[in-house]
Amino acid sequence: MRKITYLFSAAALCLSSLSAVAQLIFPADGGNKKASVSERIGITDVTIHYDRPAVKGREGKVWGELVHYGYKDLGFGSSKESPWRAGANENTTITFSTDVNVEGKPLAAGTYGLMMGVQENDVTVIFSKNATSWGSYFYDPKEDALRVSVKPLKNQPSVERLKYEFMNETDSSAVIALLWEKWTIPFTVSVNLVQTQLASLRNELRSEKGFRWDAYQQAANYVADHKTNLEEGLRWADYSINGQFVGEKNFSTLQTKARLLAMLNRTAEADALMKEALPMANMQQGYQYGRQLINQKKGKEALTFFQDYAKKYPNVFTANMGLMRAYSAVGDYKSATDWGKKALAVAPDNNNKANVERLLGQLQQGKDVN
Repeated sequence: MRKITYLFSAAALCLSSLSAVAQLIFPADGGNKKASVSERIGITDVTIHYDRPAVKGREGKVWGELVHYGYKDLGFGSSKESPWRAGANENTTITFSTDVNVEGKPLAAGTYGLMMGVQENDVTVIFSKNATSWGSYFYDPKEDALRVSVKPLKNQPSVERLKYEFMNETDSSAVIALLWEKWTIPFTVSVNLVQTQLASLRNELRSEKGFRWDAYQQAANYVADHKTNLEEGLRWADYSINGQFVGEKNFSTLQTKARLLAMLNRTAEADALMKEALPMANMQQGYQYGRQLINQKKGKEALTFFQDYAKKYPNVFTANMGLMRAYSAVGDYKSATDWGKKALAVAPDNNNKANVERLLGQLQQGKDVN
């Protein structure tokens, strides 16, 4: 009997302990919905976690009433001047994977509590280093990482549930907007894309990716494309060729280094390197190189190159196309048309055939096809 009583007591104690920690999942309080939205600006990931309150028939009573103007003692917590939590329930948070600028002001990578000091015609957007408190009840201005002032847009199409959206995106910026009821509160996030990308490349080349020649070659090509940090790019290009356990001498690595040497006005070295590289080029690489010469307005060089290329790949579609483009680049539209017709005869598919026909039409009108 004692044994049964002991077992029953132990089981009851176990159940009591479990009930103290068991947490089942239910919808957020008050019918609010949890949400997150994320977008990449350049290579910077921006993510917002928030709760979505609804208007629930309170049109005209949201701004200035449900959302208090200014800073207010909410009757709970340590803050006597709390801004709005920019959502419902716990902190609204915003995370930046790299350093950014908000409304032109710098903000370091990290996760921040997102709050707003709302006025009728002005909103202060606050990024707090405290991203773990509940709402804004414990807000401390000493923990502000950044404040920016923006203008709310009023009388917008009605939005029942609060939401955040990314708008007006470019390669290096986006407008993040809070939309609720008939207000939109926008703020612009931008990145220095080139400098952010360079910092990322330097970091990635220190990882396992740095054990491949093509990683250094890609990084070197990036700085050449953006005409920045050319000396650093040249070091990367050289490492893609000569780096211990990594380097490989091939057309891509030699061409990239030659490109950077030319940009640094080291023309003789660049020419010598390209002379070494060209015999290593495959058919597609050679065609792209010739096209690159044309794009650089080096029509005569491109014509000489494609004439040699055509001897190596006689009556091949890319060779005929290359000569059509090269003759067009030097203004010889008759020869360009002849080679275009040869390209049309060996076009590998209907899409290429249609493209050649289009280019031939331009030549007939006396227009350069490049």
